[in-house]
Amino acid sequence: MQASLKILSIGSDRKLFEEGSAVSLRIKEYGSLVEELHIVILAKESLGFKDKQIAPNVWLYPTNSLSRWFYIHDAARIGKRIIFKNKFVRGQSVITVQDPFESGWAGMKIKKKWRIPLEVQMHTNPSSPYFSGFLNNLRKRIAYKVLRNADSVRVVTADLKSKVSNSTSANIRVLPIYVDRKKIEDAKISFDLHARYGWHFILLTVSRLAPEKNLSLALNTLALVRERFPDTGLVIVGSGSEEKVLKSEVKSLKLEGAVEFAGWQDNLSSFYKTANTFIQTSFFEGYGLSLVEAGLSGLPVITTPVGIALELEHGKDAYIYPPNVNLFANGVVDLIENNFKRENLRTNMKNFLERTLLSKEEYLEKLRKNWEQTAQKVLN
Repeated sequence: MQASLKILSIGSDRKLFEEGSAVSLRIKEYGSLVEELHIVILAKESLGFKDKQIAPNVWLYPTNSLSRWFYIHDAARIGKRIIFKNKFVRGQSVITVQDPFESGWAGMKIKKKWRIPLEVQMHTNPSSPYFSGFLNNLRKRIAYKVLRNADSVRVVTADLKSKVSNSTSANIRVLPIYVDRKKIEDAKISFDLHARYGWHFILLTVSRLAPEKNLSLALNTLALVRERFPDTGLVIVGSGSEEKVLKSEVKSLKLEGAVEFAGWQDNLSSFYKTANTFIQTSFFEGYGLSLVEAGLSGLPVITTPVGIALELEHGKDAYIYPPNVNLFANGVVDLIENNFKRENLRTNMKNFLERTLLSKEEYLEKLRKNWEQTAQKVLN
């Protein structure tokens, strides 16, 4: 059912410009819920993106900024123009931002100009002590102001709702990331990690190679496990700023030949379905999409208590430990030695996800209702 709504969205997912990408297909479905969907994407001019219509009522507008420091100004300028040109009507329009940082600040500026209600999406907790560094500390300050000016806030977990509830008076709604359960469960295997690398027991992590993902813990865990089970290996799928640091650590731990950096992968089914255990070592996660995909693929999971893992039961659905190398190593050894425990974790995790994940229809209906309710928060 299509609502008589016009939506202005601001975010930074440049894969929207890739025809046939998962995110572009998903956005087209969001467009089917409303009258018009206009999306401003934070992007540098050097990337060469141009305004693009990807569906009869869905348009993309890159900011084409000279540098990242102009993202907020450019997004606000373009967004104000879109609202004016397309005759957004108060009570039937929403500004939605994909984070409370640069996108959020731009959305707040547009709201101030046109008095259109602002929905802020939250996928991470900016108050986490691990959300650090110069840029993230600046983003924290932005987030607090944006949240105070939000009309509604959409978070991906109940835990994140509790963490941001003191930062805003807006109505906070929980809407987990949509995951196509059937697509993951039915995905075909094109290769076997055991045949490719020859290890008996394979740990898998799927993650950006970034400091907050704490992948050093995964490497040190492997080093300890190999003292008892030397035929154990680790496959790391992902790319990022920490790749050189992590490869250097592999050498210092004498793990050459036991760790594979597989890089960014578009198709993960063979990785998820032929590894033995999924390991997530993050200091914090907003949701934990990779963990969900691993669980749906039938992998037992060892994780830190972050994101959706906070809703799982330790020892039943997954092994959940603080970021401690001895605990993680003992957990891996336990699963190597006990096939029935691996099977129990695998089965219980799948059951949990099948009970709790929303269908596509449920997700889209909740999204539409969120926008309709937010649109009614019209400023006087």
